[in-house]
Amino acid sequence: MIHLFPRSSLFFALITGLVLGLASVITVQAQDQATRVVFLGDSITAGYGLKKSEAYPAIIQKLAKADGHDIKVINAGLSGDTTSGGVRRIAVLAKQPIDLLVIALGGNDGLRGIPAKVSGENLASIIDIVRKKHPKAQILLTGMQMPENMGKNYTESFRKVFGEVAAQKNVTTLPFLLEGVAADKNLNLPDGIHPNVKGQAIVAAHVYKAVLPLLKKVE
Repeated sequence: MIHLFPRSSLFFALITGLVLGLASVITVQAQDQATRVVFLGDSITAGYGLKKSEAYPAIIQKLAKADGHDIKVINAGLSGDTTSGGVRRIAVLAKQPIDLLVIALGGNDGLRGIPAKVSGENLASIIDIVRKKHPKAQILLTGMQMPENMGKNYTESFRKVFGEVAAQKNVTTLPFLLEGVAADKNLNLPDGIHPNVKGQAIVAAHVYKAVLPLLKKVE
């Protein structure tokens, strides 16, 4: 009888461990079934100057869940990133499952005066890398625009390149990520470039309208 209590405790501990382990496996499986939406972007996607939960990808996750869509958002926004940086990073990100990719790069290319053709080639490479690893993945390419002081020829070629790549690669495009937000002092931080909390919410609603049909295709 002396060993009965310790043995019972050991048995209880084993059973508890098995139950918890099984629950963990079930949780992981449930998470694996969620649609994985990757946002490849720069500081706007990262939510510069704000909490991560206030950036538009996090808001889109809430909007999707409210509509009954089981999604897991991966915010791969990196401040200062360019389309060439995106090519390097997507090679790593693509090693994990991607059901839907939102490409929101190009703003820093424009501010640095990188030729639109070069940016376009990089965006095309990002799409090719994802399609090679995940042929069924849906892709949304969001556009960006530059201020007029960059010169008419440059701003026009830059604006067009996103649509040209989208048509070439047969992906969905959103002409301007910051539609309704750009240049509005009430919707941006003091730097006049990055959306504030209200601006991010508007960007989220704008992008979500384009994301929603792609989510339905994936599901």
